[in-house]
Amino acid sequence: MQCRRLIGLNTLLLMGLLSGCSLFNREQDVVKVSPLPIVVNQFKLNQVWKQTVGQGVGSFYSRLQPAYQAGRVYVADRQGRVAALSAAKGEVIWQVKLSAPLNKRSALLSGGITLAGEQLLLSSENAEVLALQVADGTLLWRQTVGGEVISRPLVDQGLVLVHTNNGLLEALDQQSGQPRWQQSLDIPVLSLRGSSNPVASSEGIMVVGGKNGRVNALSLEQGELLWQQQIAQPTGTTEIDRLNDVAATPVIIDNRVLALSYHGTLSALALHSGQVMWQRPISSASDFIVVGQQLYLVDQADNVIAVDSRSGVELWRQSALRHRQLTSPTLYQGALVVGDAQGYLHGISLEEGQLVAQQKLDSSGFYSAAIVAGDRLVVQARKGALYLLSRQVVE
Repeated sequence: MQCRRLIGLNTLLLMGLLSGCSLFNREQDVVKVSPLPIVVNQFKLNQVWKQTVGQGVGSFYSRLQPAYQAGRVYVADRQGRVAALSAAKGEVIWQVKLSAPLNKRSALLSGGITLAGEQLLLSSENAEVLALQVADGTLLWRQTVGGEVISRPLVDQGLVLVHTNNGLLEALDQQSGQPRWQQSLDIPVLSLRGSSNPVASSEGIMVVGGKNGRVNALSLEQGELLWQQQIAQPTGTTEIDRLNDVAATPVIIDNRVLALSYHGTLSALALHSGQVMWQRPISSASDFIVVGQQLYLVDQADNVIAVDSRSGVELWRQSALRHRQLTSPTLYQGALVVGDAQGYLHGISLEEGQLVAQQKLDSSGFYSAAIVAGDRLVVQARKGALYLLSRQVVE
């Protein structure tokens, strides 16, 4: 099992199980990190600029990720620093430092950044959702919710939707932050730290993964539960082995819901009924992407896999980066880009899964997927350094 994903608990087992995450002193739990593969670069990523905003996320589990809109890159760190940068030169346009409620030391920002019109939304381990003005970083509102929020807020139809780590789905008014509705999902005693980001269809159906192996569909307007579908069953002899969270963000495409579970399956479900269309035994807690009819993911062992999204048939598998603690993949100019815990970026071809680029960038490593900013690529390292990169073909 990979222990890089922190485990969330609702009992006093916390200390024992977290200390057990150092491989539990069992030989069979030891994993071997793949050595750095030898790659003949077909392209390289040139650094256009580098900027450091705050202290990053350090060694903490976090879903903070930069965002891009209209020539600006927005970035945040766990301590509460949020900034807007010029995408052209990396210059700071504005910067604010958010405090925590009741004068706590840190804002503990953990989910976001979400851009929605003139608003920038973040969530925190302090059980807060915060809305800032995109133009200058002015705090518009902050709202306490029913638990810590590590997932990214979703904005749709005038609502801000958040999924707390203790299984609550909450809808807030986008303009005021006032609560509109709340729905509770069942959670097991032991689960992965972090929750699925909610997504919504154009028909007002919200879909979110649960900590008990289920995919859940709700009405966006009122939070009414429409259906639930189990895609992972708890199996194994230990509580760790029985983890079955649907922590990856589902994808809605062509009236289908694509969902991925930990110790479970990759599944395609009918959007309106939840009926299983196909399933494949693939396990992961990382977000995946869909490009055309192909789905690209990083599985639990850090294999990069391409799957036909219509049938679930595996198209290729790249296993040279196993256990290097990869980020989710990003599509950038015709190739997949993933980062690893040692600070390398890896380029992978879409057609056959070949490694076509490799570059060391930051020794603190990467934790979140890179984002595309126009024709450039933005990636943030664990200690806060933000890089804007451009692609150059190697002759």
